[in-house]
Amino acid sequence: MSIITKLALAAGLATALSSGALAQDISGKVIGFSQIGSESGWRAAETSVTRQQAEERGVDLKFADAQQKQENQIKAIRGFIAQGVDAILVAPVVATGWEDVLNEAKEAEIPVILLDRGIDAPEDLYLTSVASDQVLEGRVAGEWLVNEVGGEDCNVVELQGTVGSSPAINRKQGFEEGIASAANITISQSQTGDFTRSKGKEVMEAFLKSSNGGADICAVYAHNDDMAVGAIQAIKDAGLKPGEDILVVSIDAVPDIFTAIAAGEANATVELTPNMAGPAFDALAAYWADGTEPEKFIITESKLYTAADDPQGEYDRRKDLGY
Repeated sequence: MSIITKLALAAGLATALSSGALAQDISGKVIGFSQIGSESGWRAAETSVTRQQAEERGVDLKFADAQQKQENQIKAIRGFIAQGVDAILVAPVVATGWEDVLNEAKEAEIPVILLDRGIDAPEDLYLTSVASDQVLEGRVAGEWLVNEVGGEDCNVVELQGTVGSSPAINRKQGFEEGIASAANITISQSQTGDFTRSKGKEVMEAFLKSSNGGADICAVYAHNDDMAVGAIQAIKDAGLKPGEDILVVSIDAVPDIFTAIAAGEANATVELTPNMAGPAFDALAAYWADGTEPEKFIITESKLYTAADDPQGEYDRRKDLGY
């Protein structure tokens, strides 16, 4: 069974551990964190929140920025192993190619926890995976679009995430499932924007040029908010009104997308919480306290936000989280 299927099946699992686990002290532990990079506002917030969580718990966090390259992550993990850290957190840039280095961590008896992305590797190579149900995120976005357009024909352009990454695979699958019942909705073009604002703008410009200046596009679905914000700028540069002439739905719920929703330039976003480290540290606390094995997949909530959900207030609540 693939990690994609497992994450979808695990949506009903508990998202937090017992209150007893929360009370355990992990101060003084040294934990390595291999982060993908800073390709998006959400990623920056995850890094910021992870550091905050570590500081609050007295954890010595060793941080490594992979700059979107798997080889950098593998090198960082091997460095953590050589340092003899107590545990390793990793947000994997792609889903494959992890078995050798994770076997090395296992042999060194260093527990590994995956954050926000899954991998295709044996489950015994990591303690748990803290992530959203990325298939559900895409499905929620697709179902919102079905309800929004009703029976009208709608050609959708899709801005995919990094090729081969689990969010790109899962969010595409989920969106396709969400619109499957609506024969009037078609994904007319789909291309990677690599989760970045600049690439999202560039790809959207190409979509507009090849779609009668945008007249043949009903909606844009972006695998993250940063690409959506880039697409919004491209739509405006083309003389169209994002949110009206072309609907905009995306995933992450970062502050900038709430600014766009408040301005009527985006229509919906599905939340991905940046606090993956909190549940990860809780799992480690219980594991170190008495050997308690956490659920293999700790699933966070995926909530839809639209203009009806106080977007300005959501912006104010999130703006200082490091996005």
